[in-house]
Amino acid sequence: MPGPVFLDGEAIALRTPAEEDVAFLQRNMNDPRVRRPIGSIGPASESDEEEWIENANEDGVSLLVCVDGEPVGTIGLSDVMETWGCAEVGYWLTPDAWGEGYATEATDLLVEYGFDQRRRNKIVAHAFAFNAGSRRVLEKVGFVEEGVFRREAFVDGEFVDVHRYGLLADEYE
Repeated sequence: MPGPVFLDGEAIALRTPAEEDVAFLQRNMNDPRVRRPIGSIGPASESDEEEWIENANEDGVSLLVCVDGEPVGTIGLSDVMETWGCAEVGYWLTPDAWGEGYATEATDLLVEYGFDQRRRNKIVAHAFAFNAGSRRVLEKVGFVEEGVFRREAFVDGEFVDVHRYGLLADEYE
């Protein structure tokens, strides 16, 4: 039985992960098209994904992005510096869900939750320079690029720039 819906949008729902989601998570975390844009380097085992589900809400909230009840990705909001009121959002979608607006809607829902329910003052995000789609998602939601960490991450045999984005509660519309 799938986990309950936590936040409901127009085209997507964000629900808690459940044991039945392990195969979906493992399959996609091993897909290079998903793994590369988020910087995951090792193979994901069944036990890795079971552990992710078990710890999904320890330092924030981790949810599945679902369309018509079926998972198409994940999104999370983790506390970076809780005492300072700062959190970080991160997400990935399956390739067949790219370009449909699901990541934008999911990010918007979770950012609103972060500001309104968790009382965060700032939410940050990071995206690799080559991940133009993710950078567009953040900008559509209202994030502002705050800087570039030059050759910060090692992805697929090369060092790549990481763009940092931020959004303040009083800037969010």
